[in-house]
Amino acid sequence: MARDILTSLFFIIMTVAFFALGLKLNKKFKIAALNPIMISAFLIIILLSVFKIPYEKYNMGGKVIAGALGPIVVVLAIPLYKNREELKKNFIPIVGGVTASILASFASVIALCRLFNIDRTIFLSLLSKSITTPMAVESTKLLGGNEAVTIASVVITGLIGSAVAPMVMKAGKIKNNVAKGIGIGASSHALGTSKAVEMDEEVGAASGLAIGVTGLMTIIFIIIFA
Repeated sequence: MARDILTSLFFIIMTVAFFALGLKLNKKFKIAALNPIMISAFLIIILLSVFKIPYEKYNMGGKVIAGALGPIVVVLAIPLYKNREELKKNFIPIVGGVTASILASFASVIALCRLFNIDRTIFLSLLSKSITTPMAVESTKLLGGNEAVTIASVVITGLIGSAVAPMVMKAGKIKNNVAKGIGIGASSHALGTSKAVEMDEEVGAASGLAIGVTGLMTIIFIIIFA
């Protein structure tokens, strides 16, 4: 028992250390490709491969980190609370934007899976790609998809969203902070929201709201149509 606890603690500290290194490199070079999550994942894969450490052993700590994702998302409520009055004024545009994002996400997954004749299990696993990981995993369980595929798709969606968000806003000449936040949060969840917070506090608040609303509405749609 004590050995399992120490093993879990070691891999948790290792993961956090690799992420901190990735964060430092990202801030120093300011290159979108040097995303902290990508860097830490790459380093972990190398370490597990070189020392032939079974994934099951590493996941003893990984499960603890994954379990903390839910509470961590709640932290996004801080900027949301600070800008609550402004967000109340834009309730209808927010719901409309989130709905459009969900429909576009579902439509793209359905169209591409049919085009490339993707297996149904993979298809079901991709439907939750645009919501935050804890919600995505639960919705995939409801659908009977593959959780590993869902997590990978969520991470890739978030990385792409956070990388291209500033360019999309600039190219589209989007000036409204709420519109920026809803677009980012509804399409690229927490990873995108971290970029939104860097852009502006109000953008981050709107993006944080979009995460919750998008996740809730996505799960409702899945329950209804599953």
